[in-house]
Amino acid sequence: MRNMPERLAVLVREVGPRDGLQNSRAIMPTEAKLRWIAAMAEAGLREIDVASFVPSAAMPQMADAAELVRAVRQSHPSVHAVALAPNLRGAQNAAAAGAQTLVIPVSASEAHSRSNVRRSRAEQVEAFRGITAWARSLDGAAPRIEAGISTAFGCSLQGVVPEDEVVALAAELAEAGADVIALADTLGYANPAKVRRLVRAVRGVVGAERFGNLHLHDTMGTGLANVLAALEEGVRGFDAALGGLGGCPFAPGSVGNINTEDLVYLLESEGFDTGIDLAALIAAREPLRAGLPDEPLSGRVAAAGIPRTFQPAHHAAA
Repeated sequence: MRNMPERLAVLVREVGPRDGLQNSRAIMPTEAKLRWIAAMAEAGLREIDVASFVPSAAMPQMADAAELVRAVRQSHPSVHAVALAPNLRGAQNAAAAGAQTLVIPVSASEAHSRSNVRRSRAEQVEAFRGITAWARSLDGAAPRIEAGISTAFGCSLQGVVPEDEVVALAAELAEAGADVIALADTLGYANPAKVRRLVRAVRGVVGAERFGNLHLHDTMGTGLANVLAALEEGVRGFDAALGGLGGCPFAPGSVGNINTEDLVYLLESEGFDTGIDLAALIAAREPLRAGLPDEPLSGRVAAAGIPRTFQPAHHAAA
């Protein structure tokens, strides 16, 4: 960080290469992905969700997952490489490729769990226990195991997901050995009041030090309002996708993630240092467009341009 007080530091994790591309209509070539990732690393992104380790037959966009992780680790040592793995085999493959954090999805919604990983919620928790046991058995540095609670704020397949079930699931995953527990608004149904309640409740059972990122989608246009609510509750990490890419192919109605450019603009304007160069981040849309020319991109800041009144947090604090 740039000598900022810890309370003003916020981590932005870019999830476009994984969560963004998994829902794209076209397959982005590997070399194009690497050029895009390089541009985002140059802009100052310190964590990038690089790929999902899933069968290529189910998700052909992720067929080059191992190659991408290896390339990122070799070419961008300042970037923390994150990968999603729904099962033990995927976790082992991701770790072998060099992923430093493994996100293991566990759905709060029973219906989404069966659609997404073909297991009940209880069966996926047991699979998660197996992954944490394997990670503890490794010699040397083990990857960080992050439990990503998806559909934490509601589900298009099931409908309402009771908040007490989400809290109980978080406690169970903490007991199962999760290093970090994150909440995902997979459908974009969250609102600020619900974000405040659920973040407060989950942090209360897993501890502030174990509470990870908030993963938000912008389906209902409340994504950035939810960020502000989470900041008030002490959340200091957010997932976002450049150009607002994304959505869950196993959750009908899920649309794009919150937009990384707009998120960085908001955070920096509010006095939170992200360590990201906003102009360079907007420029990183160009290699994305080159690799996926037919994919629509969103973003108010990119459309309007950075206003002359904008002051990055580290400048405002100087």
